[in-house]
Amino acid sequence: MVVSVLEEMRIRSLGVIDDAVVELSPGFTAVTGETGAGKTMVVTSLGLLLGGRADPALVRIGAKSAVVEGRISVSPDAPAALRAEEAGAELDEGTLLISRTVSAEGRSRAHLGGRSVPVGMLAELADELVAVHGQTDQQGLLRPARQREALDRYAGDAVSGPHAKYAAAYRRLRAVSAGLDELTTRARERAQEADLLRFGLDEVAAVEPRAGEDVELAAEAERLGHAEALASAASVAHAALAGNPEDPEVVDATTLVAGAGRALDAVRSHDPALAALADRIGEISILLGDVAGELAGYADNLDADPLRLAAVEERRAALTQLTRKYGENIAAVLAWAEQGAARLTELDGDDDRIGELTAERDALRDELSGLAQALTDARTEAAARFAEAVTEELASLAMPHARVSFAIRQTEDPDGVEVGGRPVAYGPYGVDEVELLLAPHPGAPPRPIAKGASGGELSRVMLAVEVVFAGTDPVPTYLFDEVDAGVGGKAAVEIGRRLAKLAKSAQVVVVTHLPQVAAFADRQLLVEKTNDGTVTRSGVTVLEGEDRVRELSRMLAGQENSETARAHAEELLATARADG
Repeated sequence: MVVSVLEEMRIRSLGVIDDAVVELSPGFTAVTGETGAGKTMVVTSLGLLLGGRADPALVRIGAKSAVVEGRISVSPDAPAALRAEEAGAELDEGTLLISRTVSAEGRSRAHLGGRSVPVGMLAELADELVAVHGQTDQQGLLRPARQREALDRYAGDAVSGPHAKYAAAYRRLRAVSAGLDELTTRARERAQEADLLRFGLDEVAAVEPRAGEDVELAAEAERLGHAEALASAASVAHAALAGNPEDPEVVDATTLVAGAGRALDAVRSHDPALAALADRIGEISILLGDVAGELAGYADNLDADPLRLAAVEERRAALTQLTRKYGENIAAVLAWAEQGAARLTELDGDDDRIGELTAERDALRDELSGLAQALTDARTEAAARFAEAVTEELASLAMPHARVSFAIRQTEDPDGVEVGGRPVAYGPYGVDEVELLLAPHPGAPPRPIAKGASGGELSRVMLAVEVVFAGTDPVPTYLFDEVDAGVGGKAAVEIGRRLAKLAKSAQVVVVTHLPQVAAFADRQLLVEKTNDGTVTRSGVTVLEGEDRVRELSRMLAGQENSETARAHAEELLATARADG
């Protein structure tokens, strides 16, 4: 059941197209026209709608920007519809509107369901909506990596399940091996680092610094270095506050304040304000007495011992040696020592760590060997089914004697993992090298399709692969650009017939130059240029009746009015209708 249909595209200022509307059929739509008329712009436009690369060279000369708008009918519960709604897009009665604008300066904007979205959002929807195939895709199918991807895609959970486990083990093995390499290759550097740390920690331990000790010693050294001046100042201040027994005539501050207090006490009862001042003077008197007492004690307790000063300076020198090397103060030195001890423990444990990592690496390699074998077994089983299915499809595409098979090989590598009793190279996708082989006729040895298939055969192999995928991993819309290149005659008729069959379960759009293919389409669109070399709104038309016969005649013989070509065209249409 088709869950989405690309109903219409409007293309403006793209390549040779000035302004044109492409109306597509839910079934099989063939796009035809003269060479250079702009048929391929249909593929390019759809590519832009689905997040393809924006090339400013596509913008029509003289235009500020190229715009492609598409209307897709989507079932509300389809994955594409749900993903679009998550992005904030709105569906209009089951219709999803997509637009893409490319400026002549190369800037690109995308809109989905009336909302501006990143271009990458359109690319995410592409996997759910459309499978696009053209000549470049055929070339891609020649690469072994793409062939492995195709096989894995066909196998589905049978391969994806084992591969997920394999990939997790592979990533862990890479991480463990990297850590082990780092430990072993940098062993000398790490040993040197450990020696330096050990020397520094021994220096700190020998001094045994205490937190805040440097600040305390600096204050004590300052005090001891100025002991005489401090004692003299304290004595003078004490005499000024409490008096000097050796000079009783000098009036001290305590005596003066006491006299002021007595004077006020005599009259304080007459005015509360004056009483408050008398209380404050009393407080001052008490404070002066306390300070005078502390000054006397300070002078008596002041240590002017030069031996103590020498010991303090010696200790400060030892601490300074540490702060020069390991931190700006003793607090920083102690922090360095704590971190250094932790790092030294780590470095001293390298041998143990190397042993642990080596054991884990060996265990992971053993695990990876088993997972790789399971992955190979799953691919081998799927390859047989895939090859058989593609071979059956080729029989329907005028290649009845062709045989497709897969070669699944491994490359020996002494540093690899053991699979099948021998060490083989491994990577993120397993140990398998997958290659698609084709024997085009009986007696011909299977050869890689890059070497054993002609252009026409390659087109049919690719179509057969896609038809097989349609039965196992379908997408709503298939777009083929010149997939029938290098094909003619009966093979072209069979390709048209097979595309028509595929269109019964999906939307199929084909850009073709072959009348045998176009005749099987449910709708045929003609792309025509005007006299000035552009394709306008009237340049993309739906062909029906006589107009379609005329276009098929042109495609057959290059002559629209050739009676022989017309007869052949009508015969092709009749054959297609009979098959339908």
